[in-house]
Amino acid sequence: MLFNSFEFLIFFPIVVLLYFIVPKKTRYIWLLVSSYYFYMCWNAKYALLIAISTIITWVSGLLLSKFKSKGAKRVTVAASFVSNLAILFFFKYFDFVLDNLNRILSYAGVKLISNPFDILLPVGISFYTFQALSYTVDVYRGDVEAERNPLRYALFVSFFPQLVAGPIERSKNLLTQLKNVDKIKVWNYDRIVSGLILMIWGLFQKMVIADRLSILVDNVFYKSTIYGTIELVLGAVAFALQIYCDFGGYSTIAIGAAKVMGFELMENFNTPYFATSIQDFWRRWHISLSSWFRDYLYIPLGGSRCSRIRKYFNLMVTFLVSGLWHGAAWRYIVWGGLHGLYQILGDIFKPVREKIVNVLRVDKEAFSYKLGQILITFSLTTFAWIFFRAGSLKMALQYIERMFTKWNPWVIFDQSLLNLGLEGMELNILILALVGLLMADLIRYRQKITFSTFLMKQNMWFRWIVLIGMILAILVFGVYGVDFDSTQFIYFDF
Repeated sequence: MLFNSFEFLIFFPIVVLLYFIVPKKTRYIWLLVSSYYFYMCWNAKYALLIAISTIITWVSGLLLSKFKSKGAKRVTVAASFVSNLAILFFFKYFDFVLDNLNRILSYAGVKLISNPFDILLPVGISFYTFQALSYTVDVYRGDVEAERNPLRYALFVSFFPQLVAGPIERSKNLLTQLKNVDKIKVWNYDRIVSGLILMIWGLFQKMVIADRLSILVDNVFYKSTIYGTIELVLGAVAFALQIYCDFGGYSTIAIGAAKVMGFELMENFNTPYFATSIQDFWRRWHISLSSWFRDYLYIPLGGSRCSRIRKYFNLMVTFLVSGLWHGAAWRYIVWGGLHGLYQILGDIFKPVREKIVNVLRVDKEAFSYKLGQILITFSLTTFAWIFFRAGSLKMALQYIERMFTKWNPWVIFDQSLLNLGLEGMELNILILALVGLLMADLIRYRQKITFSTFLMKQNMWFRWIVLIGMILAILVFGVYGVDFDSTQFIYFDF
């Protein structure tokens, strides 16, 4: 069930209405039933996988609370990780490993290994697996107490707003709120309106901007061999904006839906394209995942409190694993590796940059300096996105080669760019929507408040004009598929 579907438009009000009226002590049970129904709308059989992951990590938490020996606790954590990651490996990486093994065997002239399984990637498996594993580590570290109620813990793993594409919640935040669900004041006008604003804003980002950009992006990437530099650069920039509005839109809807019911999910995006460095970008992009890798991989490896060489090794391992988390393909690993390389090179050449800045007497507080940093960071991330979007590593390299060798500045003036899938009115709608996105992000960047908080502070007439305008834009200008089928969110593939 997609957030941008007619089914969810019926599902969500029913869930919220009954959540408001059922007895306080049974609220979490109703949300658990709703969450499993929500997930089973994709494939009912794969709900069993969530249940298995839930049972393993719940039992692990109980054992950790009983064991006194550090050795026994470490074995428990290891068993939890191995079993959960084994499930993730089978469904997400088995084909990838087998394919690469067959390539190696083919070079050696050995008979290839056939795949006996017909594996379909369960939606959201990477997200709920990481969320469940973080609970195990949190209990081991003593950050939270083991949850003894299996149904309440099951809701923590399967909470439907953020189940299939995050934010990847921590037990200290979401599980603590679920324990106190009977104390939540369900009717709170300002909170509910604020949550609905976030949901509408997220749908606007997805349906008006991201899905419209996808038309241009798909056309350029599918036909990259016939285009030159200008079209390919435009396609890469368009994808950078598309994936931000698509994934950021999902997270915004998820946070808004949870807020309507009285739950506060962690922020997942904070104006990432205003980042002034790659390190800053990862503090703003997919925050729940980047902080997960920081807390559960990078720091345990040694973090930055070690030799410089070791720090670089820790960084690269973290980003390579991050790339692999996103998808079972070499292009994702290269994408992650590029971000690791960016940070390593940035650290190595930092003294040189500072010396140049001092020699040239550059004012670091000047707008021009900040703008330059933002543009460089955006260019580096956009370049890396090519590997993320291309159909294969080979296609990504071909795309980049043509982008740097097939210079065609004349297309800017001969209206060729209008043949990329968006013409006339469609292009004008996109430009206006992007201006709205820029304004919202500038408010977030400058005033340090979310779009919903900003609107809630405005006079009612202004708030409702903006809200009605966004709703009309979604209804009139939202991109709908064939027979009005909803388009899937990009991160559902991960």
